Amino acid sequence: MKGLYSIGIYIASFVIKIAAVFNSKLNKGVIGRKNTFSKLKNAIKPEDKTFWFHCASLGEYEQGLPVFEALKSKHPNHKVVLSFFSPSGYEVRKNAKIADVVVYLPLDTSAYAKRFLNLVHPDYILFVKYEIWPNFLHEIKKRNLNAILISAVFRKDQAFFKWYGGYMRSALFGFNHIFTQEENSKLLLKNIHYNSVSVSGDTRFDRVSNQLKIDNSVSFIEKFKDEKLCVVFGSTWPDDDKLYFDFINNPKNSKVKFVIAPHNIKPGYITSLKSQLKVKTICYSELNQNENLADFNVFILDTIGYLSKVYSYANIAYVGGGAGSTGLHNILEPAVFGIPILIGKNYKKFPEAKTLINLGGVRSLASSTAFNSTLNALITDNVLRKKQGEITKSFIDTNTGAVLKIMNYLES
Repeated sequence: MKGLYSIGIYIASFVIKIAAVFNSKLNKGVIGRKNTFSKLKNAIKPEDKTFWFHCASLGEYEQGLPVFEALKSKHPNHKVVLSFFSPSGYEVRKNAKIADVVVYLPLDTSAYAKRFLNLVHPDYILFVKYEIWPNFLHEIKKRNLNAILISAVFRKDQAFFKWYGGYMRSALFGFNHIFTQEENSKLLLKNIHYNSVSVSGDTRFDRVSNQLKIDNSVSFIEKFKDEKLCVVFGSTWPDDDKLYFDFINNPKNSKVKFVIAPHNIKPGYITSLKSQLKVKTICYSELNQNENLADFNVFILDTIGYLSKVYSYANIAYVGGGAGSTGLHNILEPAVFGIPILIGKNYKKFPEAKTLINLGGVRSLASSTAFNSTLNALITDNVLRKKQGEITKSFIDTNTGAVLKIMNYLES
């Protein structure tokens, strides 16, 4: 199995390099991996004490950040190596303040694993959620290094739990301990005799809860909202747009303010989006000091870095990704502010969405007709809006604490 896996990695490497010629995202990863070892050599000295934090992409980074920050604060003299597999994580967080050096993870070969670990020589290794690279983990185990997996989620259809998954299964034992998000993942691990496992919950709850500890004011949104009821559409895609266009364009809803934060902020898409809105609309990229923002009905946030704060101005939020097949975005970000949340029809792979739908804090909508009636009810019924908001806030409050459980283990 090891031989087949390693051959697969080499084949994947060749295919990625060919595909990178035609795909700018893949090309960034190919170029970035060429620089990994030189960056490590320049940043980490043999005598340095280090932590290595690894994430697949941006979502996993945000998930792991509360633990990274807590560990770093306890050991400020340790250098931090932060690695990503995906360009979408690396490109956004290549200057992350938590890290002394940010790199792409090399492809999972035994030779690269040895070279990487020789340069980093970490005192502690933290992987987040799904990141299980067998050759790296076997080398970690061979060196008896301290490694944990946090916020892990497992499914019974994964290779670890199949008769043919021996090599992948053995890789899990490279972790000293695994913290899962829920009980079912723990039971799956116990069934393969991996016993050093605890249910800590999801560190994302701690991450979003920390949002309440910072200043969330955004001056241009405050001027735009002008004390009116505000609906924020976060991380939306074209399939999501189809749900809300009719509602926004309806003259009956002219007293409501709408903020749209599209996932795609390329100029062509923003121009298309704006052209389909029949009410007075302004984009972040069009702001000037003389603009009277209160005169506009829609604010398009065609920039990044503001959405988590902008949710604090929402009375109702729609979180995108669920109307199509791209995947539901983070509903916990608006939930922490205690507001009702609307999503599209595709949410089955997102346990927090399923739970909040059952509790009554989130509504899943499959058509513009359902969207219109549901949003109208929330806008006109203050009691309903408050009740659903209390459910989402309570859900966050009762699920925090994962970071404390993990830190208690790390510091024991």
